[in-house]
Amino acid sequence: MIRTATPADVPVIHAMVRELAAYEKALDEARATEQQLHDALFGERPAAFAHIAVDEESGAAVGFALWFLNFSTWRGVHGIYLEDLYVRPEARGGGHGKALLRALARICAERGYERLEWSVLDWNRPSIDFYRALGARPQDEWTVFRLTDGALAELGADGA
Repeated sequence: MIRTATPADVPVIHAMVRELAAYEKALDEARATEQQLHDALFGERPAAFAHIAVDEESGAAVGFALWFLNFSTWRGVHGIYLEDLYVRPEARGGGHGKALLRALARICAERGYERLEWSVLDWNRPSIDFYRALGARPQDEWTVFRLTDGALAELGADGA
């Protein structure tokens, strides 16, 4: 079962974000607090949205998708950028990941969005194979760039 996240889900979303960061060998980079997630998802102007995968027998949250809107100047419409998709190891293979992606694809169809995009680490073969099986295709001609920390501050500094 997939449902829209509520404020009560923030602690479990935060825990799963940290689990995902550990899986991706980057736990030290996962600095978001529960309060920051709450504000981003449920504040005055939400910047992101989330869906929860729930185990139907236990009722426990076993996965989540956290996403936000992007915009294609080429297509002239919004799309969804999937920031995080995570299913706890003990629940993998139960269809939760596919159900989360299906829910986002349904939102795209209902709202006229023409893209559902995300990034995946190049060493994460199980996820890559899963996404390919769903019909997703890598955008091999694009390279992701990122500014953070000191480089971002330096570029944004006055007079720089």
